[in-house]
Amino acid sequence: MNQGTTNVKSSCFGAGACEGIGKGLDRFLVTTMELPWSKAKTRIGADPTHVLMVENMQLETLDRQNRAAPEVDTVLAIGGGQAVDLGKYIAWKRNLRLVTVPTVLSVDAFVTPAAGIRLGYRVEYVGQTSPDPLVIDYDLLRTAPPEMNIAGVGDLLSIHTACFDWELAQRAGKSEYPFQSDDVKAARELLSQVMDQASSIRACRDEGLRTIVEGYMQVNTLCLPAGHYRIEEGSEHYLFYELEERLKRPFIHGWIVGLGVHLLSRLQENQHERIVDFMQTVGLPCHPSVLNIRRDDLQASLAHLRSYVLQRKDLWHTIINEREITLEWIEDALRVLTF
Repeated sequence: MNQGTTNVKSSCFGAGACEGIGKGLDRFLVTTMELPWSKAKTRIGADPTHVLMVENMQLETLDRQNRAAPEVDTVLAIGGGQAVDLGKYIAWKRNLRLVTVPTVLSVDAFVTPAAGIRLGYRVEYVGQTSPDPLVIDYDLLRTAPPEMNIAGVGDLLSIHTACFDWELAQRAGKSEYPFQSDDVKAARELLSQVMDQASSIRACRDEGLRTIVEGYMQVNTLCLPAGHYRIEEGSEHYLFYELEERLKRPFIHGWIVGLGVHLLSRLQENQHERIVDFMQTVGLPCHPSVLNIRRDDLQASLAHLRSYVLQRKDLWHTIINEREITLEWIEDALRVLTF
């Protein structure tokens, strides 16, 4: 794989891959959270200059933490999406080397260039970073609950709905970017390869974990040259955006995207049963019961979804623009979900 086109300058995969990584760093700052740091700090082999714990992803909080942190040469981001995004933000702001050690695969933040921040309860993406190296330690990943790593398929399953949305926009003459049928084909082939590894992903075996990470990286080989993520972000993410603003709290990313794929593939009439069967096979938690979403909140979110998308001028044309979400449809769709 061409590492340059994946936004990953270098990588290290293997059981025990993070052992002693701190010994090769001079002055380094760790961004993390309590649980991942407790599992990683004895493995990295050196003491950081400073440890910065995630408070929240609000822009003003990140700027305050960045100003207060000491001078360092490297940012070592250890943890899930928020810990990595905090590290990316500081590395970008200070033009520092970034090393990422994900401890769960619930989101693709550790291979994407921009940091996901919050302005109020709206997600924004800022900055440009590249991990050097990205360290994938299978043993460290398996210290997390399996469902946190299985969550990683969420941002790959979104290919299913996002590619459909882009084709829909192209047919309607409303694609925001030059349509690339080869990219859509390649993305669907990638998703098919991921789905072929269902048993390994469910068991969190080495090959299953690697499939998720390399899937993320291959998405970048398509999206970074194109300058957008149209093949991987669409209506399924827009439901997540609406729910996060409505409920004013974050979610485990892969789980909430999975709920979006579940519902929006149904609205698209796009092989809904096939994609839901895969989610059940790998054990992806995506039902409102595990996301702590009440039925009335999800009903309201779906009923409001088109209005939400239309008032946000930064969101792309998708099935939400073209197909009415009726109260009858909502009731049918929610009948198979657990609350």
